[in-house]
Amino acid sequence: MAMKLTLAEIAMGCGARLEAPASTAGVGALIAQGYSIDSRTIGAGELFFAVRGERLDGHDFIPAAIEHGAVAAVVSASLVAVLPDAALNAPLLVVEDTLQALHALAAHVRRHWGGRMVAITGSAGKTSTKDAIAAALSARLQVLKSIGNLNNAYGLPLQLLRLEPEHEVAVIEMGMNHAGEIAQLARIAAPDWGVITNVGAAHIENFYDGRSGIARAKYELVEALSANGIAFLNCDDPYVGQFGRDFGGKVVYFGAGPCADPQITEIRETTDPEAESPILEIDVLSEGLPFSMRLQMIGRHNASNAVAALAVAREAGVPIEAAIAALEAIKAGDKRGQILTLSGSLAGVTIINDSYNSNPEALQSMIQALAARPAQRRILVAGEMLELGEYAPALHAASGKAAAEAGIDVIVGVRGNAEHLVQAASEAAHPGTQIVFLQDADAASHWLRDNLKAGDVVLVKGSRGVRLERAIETLKTSN
Repeated sequence: MAMKLTLAEIAMGCGARLEAPASTAGVGALIAQGYSIDSRTIGAGELFFAVRGERLDGHDFIPAAIEHGAVAAVVSASLVAVLPDAALNAPLLVVEDTLQALHALAAHVRRHWGGRMVAITGSAGKTSTKDAIAAALSARLQVLKSIGNLNNAYGLPLQLLRLEPEHEVAVIEMGMNHAGEIAQLARIAAPDWGVITNVGAAHIENFYDGRSGIARAKYELVEALSANGIAFLNCDDPYVGQFGRDFGGKVVYFGAGPCADPQITEIRETTDPEAESPILEIDVLSEGLPFSMRLQMIGRHNASNAVAALAVAREAGVPIEAAIAALEAIKAGDKRGQILTLSGSLAGVTIINDSYNSNPEALQSMIQALAARPAQRRILVAGEMLELGEYAPALHAASGKAAAEAGIDVIVGVRGNAEHLVQAASEAAHPGTQIVFLQDADAASHWLRDNLKAGDVVLVKGSRGVRLERAIETLKTSN
């Protein structure tokens, strides 16, 4: 669903000039049923924003959007004169900059809606934390949750345009790979509450001053909050734990440290290889009272995501028992720690599909989760981690050393800088450890198909650009 607005209301909200063929009567009263920047997936009655991306210009796809049923298109004034007839025969909202118009309309809708906006950022765990917070809040409230990881200058405003009057709270994700991006997104979304999970090495190649620069970029979310806002901060992270010092509003710390409330007091991971889903048992103190959770998740890092959700839910007035019940019902998201059991010739092989993305902190956390899982052989398939710049060799090497020291039986590096991972693993490995370097995801697929056997547990993790999910799909379809 989406906020339904007339074209006249949209023109006012984003400062557009509404133009239409003379034969189109009452054009201002036409209603947009949704909003899109992709002519391939646009639905009938939706408004098409012809934005310019890094590779493509949406103006080239206006005829396709109209053919697919778009009610109108938002176009740049500088390009109206060269638009084809198929575009000129449809209603147009003419603006100076189509992306800025998308931002302006999203900001207009958000402020007109007026509910509570919860924004989440961090180097790792943003999407999982967003999902956990939305689930906990949904135990008592009507919640809009942003879809997937649409968290940038294109995706976030489209999420805000999905707001409906019945939504009491919105939970959105804010990503960044350069300084200033969180601040830009916050100007659009106007968050009331901000949650920061951690500061890690993701996108570090874009920050000349390393993690301290990343920390300053994440702090932009705290700076965007009003004095009536709440900052939810992971007190276990050395950077994030300091973010509350100069904030004039309320600060709520979560984690395992002494400053945290809710506070993790113990974490236990299941050791039952026959369990249908992995179980993460977490003991928590909230306002001095003990509680326990049993999450259907793998990896101790999910405990931090869960207590962040408890913290937000508690401040929103959701009973902690209801929030815990909602968290216990969550299952791992697509390619985010999913447990897959193969059949056929690979019967008895278990895949931990965490191939959605990777960074050094997340990889090392999942290595520990793999090490804790019973298996005949524990196999790590680690794709190259991108956007690490000059830090890439050392960060890959640290992950390889961590895998070797954790006792992983087979360590496979895939593509590029993963060669540093396998080299460091070789130097630190226990006797009998098998270490392999492969050039790409296709080679990884062939290696897995030829080498896996019953009793193996395989963690597959890599940056999006490595496309390791293809190796898993090949295993599933060719088996």
